[in-house]
Amino acid sequence: MKLTILKSVAFLIVSTLPGIGHEFWISPEDYSVETSERIIADLRVGQGFKGAAFGYLPQNFVRFEIVQADEAIPVEGRIGDRPALNMAAPGEGLWIIVHETTDSLLKWDSWEKFVSFVEHKKLGSTLQDHADRGLSQDGIKERYRRFAKALVAVAGGSGSDREIGLRTEIVALANPYTDDLSAGLPVLVLFQGAPRAAAQIEVFERGPSGDVTISTLMTDEAGHAVVPVTKGNEYLLDAVVMLPLVADDPATEAVWESLWAALTFFVPD
Repeated sequence: MKLTILKSVAFLIVSTLPGIGHEFWISPEDYSVETSERIIADLRVGQGFKGAAFGYLPQNFVRFEIVQADEAIPVEGRIGDRPALNMAAPGEGLWIIVHETTDSLLKWDSWEKFVSFVEHKKLGSTLQDHADRGLSQDGIKERYRRFAKALVAVAGGSGSDREIGLRTEIVALANPYTDDLSAGLPVLVLFQGAPRAAAQIEVFERGPSGDVTISTLMTDEAGHAVVPVTKGNEYLLDAVVMLPLVADDPATEAVWESLWAALTFFVPD
């Protein structure tokens, strides 16, 4: 499918996407650092937990900060810096890196690819709603925005993840650096602050060898799911919401809006 970018969101340009789409995530160089060290992380777009890194481009995001409790520190940099985040660790504890992109627009080049994406991401009644709205199957335009979080431990990483006010987000209900995860990592998927029931979470797991395995989970009625984890592995969790749009903006004519939540973390040995 071809992409047309709004607000110069150049880093989201990708070529000939298959039906399952591309993920966007925050990729820390090291998930655990000391107070004398720096928190360094790339912004990545790709598939299968593999993708290109992009620079610090303020025109491409509306929120980029690190958060702990009630403290939020903006990520600062020079245009084009790579990695996009490179700052001194501000203090001990668990820090949440937060990145929200601006809107982008894509145009699906076939109905079959749109169907494949909707089915892969288990986006509810999207296909039936498309038909009920009398929309064309040709040249479907979709607006999308990304909401990414990453958990980084400084000097042990005590503390907890929390809801940070994104339109959609994944919240870890246990600390992967300090808690017992033998029964898995419990998570909560939110949309506009409310739990998302029957939402698919796609789980990308990368081991020390670099091999990636992919699985899916569904949230329960309270928006909860438990992610099985293995010590020494890195994880990307992804969940997508699809919303109808009225094509009343002549600049875009988008009829759907997708919102992508991502969470990355590491489980120490």
